[in-house]
Amino acid sequence: MANHTGLINEVDLRSHENNLAHRTREIDRERLIVRRGQPFSITLQCSDSLPLKHHLELVLHLGERDEVVLKVQKERGAGDKWWLNQQVAQDEILLTLHSPADAIIGQYHLAVLMMSPDGHIVERIDKISFHLLFNPWCKDDVVYLPDERLLQEYVMNEDGVIYMGTWDNINNIHWNYGQFEDYVMDICFEVLDNSKYALKNSEIDLEQRSDPVYVSRMITAMVNSNGDRGVLNGRWEEPYSDGVAPYRWTGSVPILQQWSRAGAKAVKYGQCWVFAGVACTVLRCLGIPTRLITNFSSAHDVDGNLSVDFLLNERLESLDRRGKKDSSWNFHCWVESWMKRDDLSKGNDGWQVLDPTPQELSDGEFCCGPCPVTAIKEGNLGVKYDAPFVFAEVNADIIYWMVQPDGQRKKIRVDQGSVGRNISTKSVYGDYRDDVTLHYKYPEGSKKEREVFEKAGRRVTEPSNEIAEPGHLQLSIKHAKPLFGTDFDVIVEVKNEGGRDAHAQLTVLAMAVTYNSLHRGECQRQTISVTVPAYKAHREVLRLHYDDYVRCVSEQNLIRVKALLEAPGENEPIMSVANIPLRVPELLVQVSGKAVVRGPVTAYISFTNPLPVPLKAGVFTVEGAGLLPVTDIRVNGDISPGQRVSVKLSFSPVRTGVRKLLVDFDSDRLKDVKGVATVVVHKKYSPVFTGFH
Repeated sequence: MANHTGLINEVDLRSHENNLAHRTREIDRERLIVRRGQPFSITLQCSDSLPLKHHLELVLHLGERDEVVLKVQKERGAGDKWWLNQQVAQDEILLTLHSPADAIIGQYHLAVLMMSPDGHIVERIDKISFHLLFNPWCKDDVVYLPDERLLQEYVMNEDGVIYMGTWDNINNIHWNYGQFEDYVMDICFEVLDNSKYALKNSEIDLEQRSDPVYVSRMITAMVNSNGDRGVLNGRWEEPYSDGVAPYRWTGSVPILQQWSRAGAKAVKYGQCWVFAGVACTVLRCLGIPTRLITNFSSAHDVDGNLSVDFLLNERLESLDRRGKKDSSWNFHCWVESWMKRDDLSKGNDGWQVLDPTPQELSDGEFCCGPCPVTAIKEGNLGVKYDAPFVFAEVNADIIYWMVQPDGQRKKIRVDQGSVGRNISTKSVYGDYRDDVTLHYKYPEGSKKEREVFEKAGRRVTEPSNEIAEPGHLQLSIKHAKPLFGTDFDVIVEVKNEGGRDAHAQLTVLAMAVTYNSLHRGECQRQTISVTVPAYKAHREVLRLHYDDYVRCVSEQNLIRVKALLEAPGENEPIMSVANIPLRVPELLVQVSGKAVVRGPVTAYISFTNPLPVPLKAGVFTVEGAGLLPVTDIRVNGDISPGQRVSVKLSFSPVRTGVRKLLVDFDSDRLKDVKGVATVVVHKKYSPVFTGFH
């Protein structure tokens, strides 16, 4: 409501009704927030009935310095114009504004001009402002998604599940997107306003904000801070002491708030799932349907040859090659956003890959996408943006080379089917995993898959002289799913399918690595001579003790075991690799009683130390969209081996609905322990007085 003197003395933006109709009430109930391509109404209260000859004109201003000015037409015109219809009833005027489905998103200032018959301005009201967002419910908007269940998940849901681990041992964490938390929308526009393009020429930047291709690409550049005023600094190994370790975050809101409060200064630190989580928050908030994707065994192919080459010396140690950094990540996260691609040929609409993790430059910026998922599946690598890089992430070969002392290279292992496995996202039906691998590629080994590879410019069959035929010996690694803090066994099995005994040398190396393959140190190694009788198998057991691996294990608690078998004269050298994630226990989170808005709720959090050593500096971090802001609870004193620690937390929910309470526990020796509880928040019950009987 705004009060004025003159003919018009009150303006009612009808925020409650409009925001409800435009599905923005979760963002704000007081400010007017509407979606493009859908009408909204405001009322003007007049001090008297309007003089007959007077008429109204409406003008819209966009940008800090009114870079874009739009006149609102009186009647429906061409599709790309704002227009208005009005109804007058004595001293009240109802104005219904219609925005085009391709209008610029952002904050608008509306000026209402009362004009006299001779064209003079009798009165001007220009303190009216509102925000306009993309509208995936509007069939003329290029982000239109026709399925209400998908819209509820990919635009309206503030709770996410992010898949991590390894392709054969998938785990997950819950993530609070919090796109409707207080002032998050304002920060999302602040992110766009701080892009290089906006700072260089705000008028051209604003005019392009009608296009989700442009907006989403800006967001992938701005979520990382490489080369601009972006939100997050990436860091892939300790120390994180001058910031927050990537695994400690449980949601996007504190990251965005910290960036905004610091005057667009990058927050420390993010890794791929944090970058993707923040991008998902911003895109959903602006109205672009978005989901977070995890690609297991994700290739980072620097030179674009569709193979990731690992060079090892005879001790199985990686050789660092200056300037060449091909790598294979156990998992890598990006997002997909839903939109029509009017800038591309037919067949490229739908889900688009957007990757905010800074990996390679794209047109001189650290951004990636939007790239149509269908283009990746069909091998159409000429399509913008960044199709060759994304194609390699899900399709590259992994080749291990042994570099001999004289510099000669020998191929010891080729993996053609291990990259791009179990590509995963959260289901629209609940907190479980949907496998979307077949959106990205045809079934492994199928005729169609081979056609796509040829189209993408990749050889389909290896020239036969490059790698020898498999011999009689086979090598495999078996292991349990060990708990972090315990000792465990790794079994290396050598099978002899030949008719005579085989003599070979077996080297087994266990090392600590990060999820993106940074080498953290050697835990254990052994080299032994083995004799394997004909048609039999030999098993070698490597025992890994907590004391061996705790010295060098990374925050992802991941051990990589490599086994190399050399049998001169029998076989070419063969190698096997296994990634062993060490499980950490879950936190127990319980919420008692019925939760109502603004009523007290109590949560109980407990955790048992699984390690054979005490934990120091324990801290629980709790957050939840609509429940409470990020809260730290410190544990007093050490937590002894086997000791159970419990904390109690009271809070008052601020919004109704099904909510997630997320908890993270960290200490000096055990990090990234997560827990979650679902809280159903009800409306406040208010008894209705029905009169006396």
